[in-house]
Amino acid sequence: MTAPPDVPQLSPRRVVAAVVALALGGFAIGTTEFVTMGVLPEIAEGVGVDIPTAGHVISAYALGVVVGAPVIAALGARLPRRGLLVGLMVAFLLGNLGSALAGGHSSLLLARFVSGLPHGAYFGVASLVAASLVRAELRGRAVSSVMLGLAVANLAGVPAATWLGQALGWRAAYWAVVVLAVATVLAVLAFVPSWPGRGEVTVATELTALRRPQVLLTLLVATVGFGGMFAVYSYVSPLTTEEAGLPRGAVPWVLLVFGVGGVLGTALGGRLADLALFRSLVGAMGTMGVLLALVALLAGWAPGLLATLFLLSATASVLVVTLQLRLMEVAGEAQMLGAALNHSALNAANALGAWLGGVVIAAGLGWTAPAAVGAALAAVGVVALTASAVLRRRELRTGPVRTAPAPAR
Repeated sequence: MTAPPDVPQLSPRRVVAAVVALALGGFAIGTTEFVTMGVLPEIAEGVGVDIPTAGHVISAYALGVVVGAPVIAALGARLPRRGLLVGLMVAFLLGNLGSALAGGHSSLLLARFVSGLPHGAYFGVASLVAASLVRAELRGRAVSSVMLGLAVANLAGVPAATWLGQALGWRAAYWAVVVLAVATVLAVLAFVPSWPGRGEVTVATELTALRRPQVLLTLLVATVGFGGMFAVYSYVSPLTTEEAGLPRGAVPWVLLVFGVGGVLGTALGGRLADLALFRSLVGAMGTMGVLLALVALLAGWAPGLLATLFLLSATASVLVVTLQLRLMEVAGEAQMLGAALNHSALNAANALGAWLGGVVIAAGLGWTAPAAVGAALAAVGVVALTASAVLRRRELRTGPVRTAPAPAR
């Protein structure tokens, strides 16, 4: 992973400011992604549909992420990265502006789809930019700092925007995101350095990532293995009340514990990745599988459930960071597409985990059944990583052409 040519030498203070500017975009994206769930009843009432129908706007956003990340990354790979970041955030701004102004359910669906399109590409480009601004041994921490914006959004941005939407109407939540998007555009222009695009890169160059076995195996881990976390997170409310026996008023506190774990895990993930990327990825995947099994076993004991959910959130966040860096490492010359695909895969994991969790609940297997399903999905992730390790050993033995400028760790 090499820095683009002609990147100006920046002072440490300017590097920090640039990374904070990139993280601010992550904070805005994380806020809009999850605030819809908090104001869903208000949205349903506002556009004149029932709550299940209103829930389609959540799916529309996720579909935008899945579609937009690979397409925009492939088409925009040759553009100057700061300009691309600004363009992505302007598109994000317009999508949220459309959400705030939507006159009905159909127009809101379209606006949420548009809002999701820049999501994965933004994180992909921002991760590459952050990694390019620091020394090689600090790249994991730089990328995790960008991802920290997403984690902090779950802890602070989503609750604040939800409160705003409930107090002033659901549109206020999206207006708040518009303000955050404007602030991000200004911060990126002020602090992120500009350098020329890579004119030699083509769509075909980027698509070569999809022919790399290591890329495909890592995407399998992100889509299936990480789906285990969403199998539990999607049903954390009934797990808290029906299994642990806590009152409904305790659910926000459980989510707060989950959010704190996510922030700490994101910060830790960058440091672990800088020490040993692949080993940290394998360790996080295996640990998450064990914790998902413990959720199923300890759900009836409130302190055990809280402690396990905290550790699960922290471990899952380490996994997100290490998956991001692993894809950037193994994608070769298609690093932008590789970095962006992580977020497409994670949104697919969200859909897969929630769906399978719903299937076992509907089958009458109880509220802990999604955690057991999650552990099984994590086991698939471990198998995929084992195959990746075997392939890596074989590549080292046969001495192939290196697939990324940075050595695998």
